[in-house]
Amino acid sequence: MNKKTLRDVELKGKRVVMRVDFNVPMAKDGSGKITDDTRIVAALPSIKYVLEQGGSLVLMSHLGRPKGKGYEPEFTLKPVAEALSAKLGQEVKFVPDCMAADDVVKALKPGEVALLENTRFYKAEDGKVKKDDEKKGIHLTEEEYQQKKAELKTKRQEMAKKLASYGDLYCNDAFGTAHRAHASTAVIADYLKPAVSGFLLEKEIQFLGDAVENPVRPFVAILGGAKVSDKLAVVKALLAKVNTLIIGGGMAYTFKKAQGIKIGNSLCEDDQVAYCKDMLDEAAKKGVKILLPVDNVIADKFPETKDATDIQMKECEGDIPDGWMGLDIGPKSVAIFADALKDAKTVVWNGPMGCFEFAPLSKGTYGVCDAVAKVKANGGVSIIGGGDSVSAVKKSGKAAEMSHVSTGGGASLEFLEGKVLPGVACLDEK
Repeated sequence: MNKKTLRDVELKGKRVVMRVDFNVPMAKDGSGKITDDTRIVAALPSIKYVLEQGGSLVLMSHLGRPKGKGYEPEFTLKPVAEALSAKLGQEVKFVPDCMAADDVVKALKPGEVALLENTRFYKAEDGKVKKDDEKKGIHLTEEEYQQKKAELKTKRQEMAKKLASYGDLYCNDAFGTAHRAHASTAVIADYLKPAVSGFLLEKEIQFLGDAVENPVRPFVAILGGAKVSDKLAVVKALLAKVNTLIIGGGMAYTFKKAQGIKIGNSLCEDDQVAYCKDMLDEAAKKGVKILLPVDNVIADKFPETKDATDIQMKECEGDIPDGWMGLDIGPKSVAIFADALKDAKTVVWNGPMGCFEFAPLSKGTYGVCDAVAKVKANGGVSIIGGGDSVSAVKKSGKAAEMSHVSTGGGASLEFLEGKVLPGVACLDEK
């Protein structure tokens, strides 16, 4: 990565405005308890470095998906400020309105930290507008749509300018939102220089960049998750780079239908079947091996209980009978996928192999997890590309055996597609 980092700038006596990704999962009982603090821990190296160098910090983040209409108690970052205070062993000053922080930030002394309230409480943060919104009954003309877009762009710039006024330099350490051109992730760099990378963002770009641009071969990519449509561009981009592409999860059934295999009531995007057929043909032309499940764990319906005791399950090879749906890959598929990973030197994995949240349907995902964990032990590089894959790797207890566990789901996918990430592009070149 050729972007400047915190190491390249003077920090003593400076106030650093840093975008972090504190979008952590919270307990659903309204207690404000953080159920996984991985993202807070991941931001600590950059935070501590600034403080050790004699700087002060103004931290910004979002949490969840508020509607951009002001304060929503379930999305407040106050519990995060308390958790970060405990980790740093010092008070983190919490600012209850990210657009009214002047007094707090101007009073910050070197070594002190403030955390602003959720930036997405303001619509201006993302500046997005829908032309048509069926749920709200909104249908804009092209002229109305363009006018609304222009208004929100101006508001986003005003918000970015305000956030920029809080510091002497900008640091982006939030890879999880680097694919968003939001006020706090990218637009702020138009108004605050220097603009540099934090250590987490640097590490993410280094691992994913090397995997995409200079992979040590054999290069194997594993894609899972529910929908092909979420990963259309990724499949196409990876076919130009990998030696083998393993496809599991719900998206595999659309590919299997494209092969003429019966999939029963399994998840399928009928409008993507032709695309899947094209990808299978393209892989054959390029000499890329696409591996799909040869057997599945099928059920008579989708489970409603965590232990899945409310469903009938069985293993099935080949066609899936009518009235049954595939919810995990079977043991033969696990063995075939593991064999393909045995000699791999670069592995990127994004998306689980089945409904691993239900214990009886987790064997496929955990079996692949075991095989990926051996890649690093065999001298290769294993990268877990965000989202549910990260959750699965952690639940399996294998996270420490991976080379890199990414903090960004959507960002890592877009990076693998070869897209420019606005939150990276806005930073200063070395």
